[in-house]
Parts: sequence; C-alpha cells; structure tokens
Amino acid sequence: MSIYQELLTRDDANQPIKVGIIGAGQMGFGLISQISNIPGMVVGGICDVNEENANRAKTYYHSQEKHDVATVVSSDYREVIQSPSVEVVIDATGVPEVGAQISLEALRSRKHLVLLNVEVDITIGSYMSSLFNSAGLIYSGSAGDEPGVIMELYEFAKTMGLEVVVAGKGKNNPLKPTANPDTAADEAKAKNMNPHMLAAFQDGTKTMAEMNLLSNAIGLGPDKVGMHGVQANLDNLAEKLNLKENGGVLDNLGVVEYVDGLAPGVFVIVKSELEPVDEELRYLLKVGENHGPHYTLYRPYHLASLETPITIAKAVLQHDTSIHPIGAPVSETVTVAKRDIKAGETLDGIGGYSVRGVLETHEDMKSNGHIPIGLISGKVVAKQDIKEGQFVTHDDVDLDPSTTVWKLRSLQDQMFSE
Repeated sequence: MSIYQELLTRDDANQPIKVGIIGAGQMGFGLISQISNIPGMVVGGICDVNEENANRAKTYYHSQEKHDVATVVSSDYREVIQSPSVEVVIDATGVPEVGAQISLEALRSRKHLVLLNVEVDITIGSYMSSLFNSAGLIYSGSAGDEPGVIMELYEFAKTMGLEVVVAGKGKNNPLKPTANPDTAADEAKAKNMNPHMLAAFQDGTKTMAEMNLLSNAIGLGPDKVGMHGVQANLDNLAEKLNLKENGGVLDNLGVVEYVDGLAPGVFVIVKSELEPVDEELRYLLKVGENHGPHYTLYRPYHLASLETPITIAKAVLQHDTSIHPIGAPVSETVTVAKRDIKAGETLDGIGGYSVRGVLETHEDMKSNGHIPIGLISGKVVAKQDIKEGQFVTHDDVDLDPSTTVWKLRSLQDQMFSE
C-alpha cells in the first residue's frame, strides 16, 4: 500500500498522524499550511519564540483544515512536544542550540523527530540518530531539503546497480563569503526572508551544511576542502565533475559536490562498467556520441518544507527515514572567520557577522583542530586575534560548555572516538 493510500485509510478511520511543528517562520508556516490539505494528518501543536507567529499559523491552518482539530500553541517547545496531541515533532528552527534542546525533549517524550534543521544534524546527528534508533524512534532529515532529494536519486541509482561517482546540488545564489545580515537585508526584505538565513545561504554555509549532511548519510566525502563549486550546466556537468586526467576538476571520484548553476536542482552522476548497461544509458539518456561513460541523473526542483509530510508519513506509518547518518561523521562543516576578529570579542554563529562554514572531512577536522560551526553557540570568545579567512581552531576561541549542543557533541565525540 502506498503512503497516500495509508493516509487515506487513517483519514477514513479518523486516526490522523498528529504533528507538532517547532518554528513557524517561512518553512514552518508553509508546512503547517500544506498539512491542511493532506488526508490522515493534522497539526496538533505549533511553537515559535514569537507566539504571534504561532497563532498566525494556527489561524490560517484552522481556516483551511476540514476537520475539527485542537492545536496547542505555545512559545515553549516543551509544551508542544509533551502534548498528547503530538506524536511526531518537526524542528523547523535552523538553530543548532535550539535543535539540540528539541532533540533531547523529543527523545525524552518518546516522539519521532523530523529535521528541517540541517545545522544541528551536522553537529550532533550521528549521536542523536543512534539514541533515537536505540529507543525505537525515528530520527530523520526531511524530504524536500536538498540532501533528502539527492538521497532519493542516490538510492534510485544504487538500486539499479549503478555506481555513483558524484552526488550534489546546484547553488541557489552567487557565493559571497563575507555576507552578513546587513549586506543581505535588502534582498531578504524583498524575498520576505530572515536576513540571517539569507546570509547563511550567500556565504556558503548552508550549501556546505547540506553536502555535509548528505556525506554523513551516504559515506562520500568532499574532493577538497570547500568543494570545487565550478560553473556547470546539464550539458557539461558530467565532463567538469570528472577526474583531472579526463579533463575534469576532480582528484577523486566518489565525492559530494556543488555547482554554480542547475539551481534549484540536484543531481547524481553515474556510470556502469558493464558495456551493455553503458550502451543502454547512452541510448536512454539521449546524450551525444562524445559523452559518457558518466551520465547525469537530475531532478530540477526541491520543494523544501512542502515535501516534509512525506517524511512525517514514512516515520509514523512505515517506521522509516528519508535520510539519516550512517554512523560516525564522514564530513564536518568547520568554522572560518569572515572578518578580522579581535581577542576578547564574542563570536556570533551561523548567518551572522563573524563566521561561515566550510566543508572538510572529519579526519581533517580532527588533525587540524578545527571547530564545527554548530558549536559557535552561546558565549564563544576569541582568545587571540583571528584574521579574515582563517580557519578557527580550539587555540583561537573558548567555546561555551554550558550549551546543550556542546554537551551532546562531546558525547558524540566520545562515542565515535578511536
């Protein structure tokens, strides 16, 4: 039975999946609105630090929902998570520290957790996924986010017996490494976005984090620190993301990557060593005589929070995930200064004025003493001057051990230490 048919069965039996959404901003509001049109699923709770946002989302949801639903509204995430009107929790906050607290509360309350918070997943996801699994609960990234959509393509290819040589996404906007909420303010206002969120897209942190999450889910790492980010289109993508000896930019195959172009699409580049299969790929994908033996499978869109209900349904109905870490971290999004920072200054976090994230392997992070950007949370103070463009190390800053994300990351490091 398909997920849709299972939802119809739930609807007929008046036993809908009860969803609690933490974060009623752009992504959360879109998700809440969409659920009003989905059979067998209702919004049982909404939380936002600004309770007006939560009430606005509730009002709109109830204006569209055909059933009589009691929806808890609160500025306290614990009230929503603990509510009997909620069986699966959606973290749509995008803040590592808040996400860490939500993860713990969902686990304690024995509720499934679906993340629209890539930032917390790349910081403590290996540990939290293990804890949720041990408790018989689902911990999952979301369908619709680029990593989840690429995961669908990756598993599609692997199920056919194809080798995936590159998995990645197109970047939505030009890379501006020093972007901050001030420089992003006008565009954010025009797009009705939070300027911190837009700054995190523009400075590359979000792209690095998304490929980090994918890397930890499929086991492929970046070819180099920060990836290549070449300009590419569908016609030349497989050629550019090939080995240097074959005219491309890569030192290795079996990597995650992003390109300038193709946005908002995602892709996997595949090959087969079997000559008959290669011939079929060449014929069926309608590429020219000079193309191959690498072929691009491409999806030209991702629908972000609008696809999240698919993951919600998979979690509750099929006890399955859309994407989750396979074990120990493969990659990390580490901290780089995007301005000169003086000793004694307090650093702000993702999407702020001080730092941005860059992807590297977990092993490189450990050997270099670099800091996952999700740990720039709470009161983080520079111990010495840090230059713009410098990778931030533990010698450079004092982290905040009082934060939940720091404590959980410490436990993750212990769990996966050699």
